[in-house]
Amino acid sequence: MFIPLHDANTLKHIKVQWVTLALIALNVAVWLFTSLESEQAAQATTVGLGYIPAVAFGQAQLAEGLDIVPEPLTYLTYAFVHSGFWHLASNMVFLWVFGDNVEDAMGHMRFLVFYLLCAAAGALCHGLLTTTPEAPLVGASGAISGVVAAYVMLHPRVRVWVLVFFRVPLPLPAFVPLLLWIGQQFFMLAFAPDADVSWGAHVGGILAGAVLILALRRRGVPLFDREIVTPRAVRNEAGVGTAVAAGTDGRIERLPWGRDRR
Repeated sequence: MFIPLHDANTLKHIKVQWVTLALIALNVAVWLFTSLESEQAAQATTVGLGYIPAVAFGQAQLAEGLDIVPEPLTYLTYAFVHSGFWHLASNMVFLWVFGDNVEDAMGHMRFLVFYLLCAAAGALCHGLLTTTPEAPLVGASGAISGVVAAYVMLHPRVRVWVLVFFRVPLPLPAFVPLLLWIGQQFFMLAFAPDADVSWGAHVGGILAGAVLILALRRRGVPLFDREIVTPRAVRNEAGVGTAVAAGTDGRIERLPWGRDRR
């Protein structure tokens, strides 16, 4: 439907999105490793690190030598394995555009916990809903779906440049493409549950992200952009940034941000 390209949303609490960058690097590294393996070895890696509902629920066992990690860890490891370059690229673009601001709203360690919990929730939802429990699930889509849900709850009105239908670049408020994307996941789960894409993993990640952002965001970080802050409204006073923001009632409020990035 669309590809996110860029958002006009500067970081307010952290200088660098270290966890987002590390997650992208790890996903790319795993893909490079599997792409350099033989086809048979790559399939073994997919089975060993992928999430297989039949194995997770005790209905089947992996063949000897394929149990690369303890089975409970596959609720997480599957999210770092991808079936091909475009599978990897699409997930990492979403993480690159939206992950930094979610990490900014939570802090580094909380964001890492958030990401992994969304991945686990995606795997669990897939396992409960899939019609092919013997097939391994791979890909970061469950975790990325949680990031998307958190982002739209934090910054629905931020302008995001998206490539619509993979051809037309448009600047849109974040809630327009992201809510359409979220709606598509629920629609496809309801009407095309047997597709190759795990819509269940996406929906599980979305639900987890929407709940976890409520608990894991920093104290004082608002939901739904209740304050609109522009770069010109930011001033530095004695090394401490102060923003002037218009509240929902039209009054002007001062918001202490700490050191701000321009």
